[in-house]
Order: sequence, then C-alpha cells, then structure tokens
Amino acid sequence: MHPAVVRVTEAAAAQGLELDLHQFPEGTHTAEDAARAIGVEVAQIVKSLVFVVDDAPVMALVAGHNRLDERRLSAAIGGGKAKRADADLVKATTGFSIGGVPPFGHVSELRTVVDEDLLAYPVVWAAAGTAYDVFPLTPDELVRVSGGTVAPLRKD
Repeated sequence: MHPAVVRVTEAAAAQGLELDLHQFPEGTHTAEDAARAIGVEVAQIVKSLVFVVDDAPVMALVAGHNRLDERRLSAAIGGGKAKRADADLVKATTGFSIGGVPPFGHVSELRTVVDEDLLAYPVVWAAAGTAYDVFPLTPDELVRVSGGTVAPLRKD
C-alpha cells in the first residue's frame, strides 16, 4: 500500500471510519476519470480543492459535476476574496499531490466546507491519497470526518 494511502487509512481509523479502498491502475486524476472507473455519476465524486481565503488555506469538498463559486466559499466561512491554491501550496498544506488529495488526514488543520450537493447521494467517493486509490463513504461520514461545514458551493 502506498504510504499516502496508509496515512489516509490511519486518519480514518482514528475517527472510527474503516475505509473500503479501491485501486484503479488507469487512474482517477479527474472527477470524470474517477466516475468512469468506479461506474458512478460524476456528481458522486468528491473533489478536494484547496483555496486561499484571507491568506489562509481552506479545503472545499465539491461535488464532481460542480464548479466551485469562490464567493460562496468565502461567504460560508465569513471571509474575503478566495483564490485557488497552486500545486505547491496544496502539497505543503495537505501533504498530498493534486489528483489524490483526500478530504481529511492532512498535515495541516484546514477549515473545510462541504458542497451541499454531495448530500443528495447515499454514497460518495473520495481520493485516498493518490490518483489511483479511492474509497466510498456516506455524505454524513464525509462531513463528520472532514470536520466540514455544509454550504452551497455550486457556481450557477
């Protein structure tokens, strides 16, 4: 098992969540790739996106079919202008590379906002630390283990 996947598995276990890991050698780099590999709707894929709001990194967990509205993300945390973090900042704050960032288990404490559209599904799928490893969980589990606040994040 890849060391990043071990870190995610251990972080989940520490919160009482046992992961059902699935590996896809062809990769799950994008939400579309993941949905195709798993055989689910793109909307069931959790995109773990890092943004910077008022100079602080913030994690946005967004439904795979949605584009994030940066103003809504800022409003959800009572902040100012939001901008997407670059790959170096994502790696530094989460400990994971883009394409494999999980919704929890990061090296830094990140304020997290969960897209309300993810709550429409009985099961959603998230990255497990690499672009090849994913796991299913319920939206309630996602909110609980990420410590996230649910808010509308979809760009209209």
